[in-house]
Amino acid sequence: MKISKKIVLLGHFGVGKSSLIRRFVENTFSENYKVTIGVHIFKKNVEIPEKDTDVSLVIWDLEGNDDINNTRLSYLIGTNAFIYVYDVTRPATYENLQAEIDFLKEKQKNTPIKVVGNKNDLVTKAFLKENNDNFGRLTDLYVSAKTGNQVDFLFSKLAESLL
Repeated sequence: MKISKKIVLLGHFGVGKSSLIRRFVENTFSENYKVTIGVHIFKKNVEIPEKDTDVSLVIWDLEGNDDINNTRLSYLIGTNAFIYVYDVTRPATYENLQAEIDFLKEKQKNTPIKVVGNKNDLVTKAFLKENNDNFGRLTDLYVSAKTGNQVDFLFSKLAESLL
């Protein structure tokens, strides 16, 4: 069986949303930063052998916003899951994390949200533990688009959870 699911990535400018998607879809990483304007849409199939199912992930890479209230709500329509990305090295990208997650929950009731701390290759485990109060209790996973650490796991587990 084959099904399709819309995944939307949100977060501030420069947190690595596009890099995460490129790592997952193309298994590449570039140091060259290119700003996403509007939305870019990618697609990748994930096989779930235990369920004898292929999940076609239609991944929407939204432009970064320092205030989630500025997100175009039309982009959120029909979303099956959100991935909210922040940069573990930039406090400005996670200091309003709870409010931003609450905004998504209000606008899209019953839509799963995975909160992801990107760029974990730039900090130590001790740093993540020390900052647990800032983002740890809301974070589902720490990843690195640069090294690929946990990126496939993130999308694969998300696809599986949507069945």
